[in-house]
Amino acid sequence: MSQRLNTATLPALPAGVMRPPYDRASVATGVVHLGIGAFHRAHQAAVFDAALAAGDLRWGITGVSLRSASVRDQMAPQDGLYALVVRDCPTETVRIMGAVGTVLVAPDDPEAVVAALASADVHLVTLTITEKGYKLDPATGRLLDGDADVAADLASLDAPRTAPGLLVAGLARRRAAGLAPFTAISCDNLPHNGGRLEQAVLTMARVHDASLADWIAAEGAFPQTMVDRIVPATTPEDVAALGQTLGVEDRAMVKTEPFTQWVIEDRFAGPRPDFAALGVQLTQDVAPWEEAKLRLLNGAHSGIAYLGGLAGIDYVHEVVATEPGRHFVETLWDEAAATLSPPPELDVAAYRRDLMARFANPALMHRTRQIAMDGSQKLPQRLLATLAARRGRPSPALTLAVAAWMRWQASVDDAGVAHTVNDPLAARTAAALEGTTCPAQRVASLLALDAIFPAELAADQAFADALTEWLHILEQEGARAALARITR
Repeated sequence: MSQRLNTATLPALPAGVMRPPYDRASVATGVVHLGIGAFHRAHQAAVFDAALAAGDLRWGITGVSLRSASVRDQMAPQDGLYALVVRDCPTETVRIMGAVGTVLVAPDDPEAVVAALASADVHLVTLTITEKGYKLDPATGRLLDGDADVAADLASLDAPRTAPGLLVAGLARRRAAGLAPFTAISCDNLPHNGGRLEQAVLTMARVHDASLADWIAAEGAFPQTMVDRIVPATTPEDVAALGQTLGVEDRAMVKTEPFTQWVIEDRFAGPRPDFAALGVQLTQDVAPWEEAKLRLLNGAHSGIAYLGGLAGIDYVHEVVATEPGRHFVETLWDEAAATLSPPPELDVAAYRRDLMARFANPALMHRTRQIAMDGSQKLPQRLLATLAARRGRPSPALTLAVAAWMRWQASVDDAGVAHTVNDPLAARTAAALEGTTCPAQRVASLLALDAIFPAELAADQAFADALTEWLHILEQEGARAALARITR
């Protein structure tokens, strides 16, 4: 298919496809987003697009990729347009999104990113850069000053390499121009994400200029947030199928589910859209929402990813379609729910029912291996914090999920098929397993990785024994057999 979705082809799209109802030429860029992947395009960008559609034209987006140019190369020929495809078997809706105006690639032109952050029109900076993008130690929350990019930014911000470095450079330029700071909103699955982002920025700023750090601390805002929407990776088959619907090719499309949620701490440094009118929940305390989502949705997702991946099961819905898989998830939720302090507005039982329906949605085709990426960065908040809160109580499902992560580090599934451990600490986990001859040794070596496991949990012999038992079962009998044992 030769023609691409763009401004010129927009009018010829089929009648059932929703188009931007606003004049894109009149949109101001009020948002810079770091990490313009599929999740942002399906979540925060949809909210800002709705603000534009409601007539508030201040909230166009400049997207920034912190690594590759692939998203820019997808979106630039399409004038920033892309389709948001919402699938809820058997229905599908297609909406063309127009909120993104420009996509920058930070490694290619960091100055352009800093200039965008310093624009007087920009009031919000949002981030979806994954846990590893913050360059924080998962255990302590401190900047990884041994990281080469962090070290470079601590030495000079002439060409920032990291998200904290870019933010500090942009804020410094705003201060020099007499502008107020922007509100920086982390939208990643980090506990206390706003506080961690603020700590990273202030640490970076203080190295360069103590008065700048003081100004950011006094005038800036880093609200906590919780985001929730399942956004599987787009496949070539998805692009081809949408092309048949649209009559043009859209290489930047994203697919998602109907459910979406965004909870933001009501703390801003300047203007913002009417978030409440756009379906965003503003609150004084995000922590209970964040904790419930991390421990229920994300914790179950990680368990499904490693157990499903080891068993050769490709998709989330296929895992929960089995009785052992569903029982495993429900048992994990029973264990996690006992550690929560939900706000009055959150009905945990109803949330669980909704989550299971979302997991079971076959239209999403959410790959277990996609979720399995970057496990070392995810385990502390998704599973280990829950286990720490349950110390002294049996937690078979949570412990099995961690043991499955350990088994995944061996780079081979139950059928002997090799896989790549896609993780920033993959070399360290591989080194920890080298030379081990039994499950107990493997558990002890991995528990010694203090970048992943908190000291108190690592020193808990009962936890180590339970992990060893599960790892032995996984190695000898496989993930399906381990799941079946949870049902007994």
